[in-house]
Amino acid sequence: MKNPPPPCQAIALKYDGQQAPTLTAKGDDALAEAILKLARENEVPIYENAELVKLLARMELGDSIPEELYRTVAEIIAFAWTLKGKFPVGYDPNAGPVERDVTERGDDY
Repeated sequence: MKNPPPPCQAIALKYDGQQAPTLTAKGDDALAEAILKLARENEVPIYENAELVKLLARMELGDSIPEELYRTVAEIIAFAWTLKGKFPVGYDPNAGPVERDVTERGDDY
């Protein structure tokens, strides 16, 4: 007997640039499809990561993301911003990579 396919899940986060991102929508199957459709209609970037969705779907609507996920979610938000041509104040998207002297960090290699 075949296992049924896992349910389609989707979550939506809101980030105002001031506070930690908050969970604004979550759902399975038909509700997940509606969330994704609304995102597409409003040209909201969609990032697929089933494991992250499972973790965030445990939260209640309006909850801030847990501190343990700040870096992961920040990287996703940064990527979404660049897709839309947005950058943080003071960031020069045309600047080359920053070279750092590893001795500045105090690392022992």
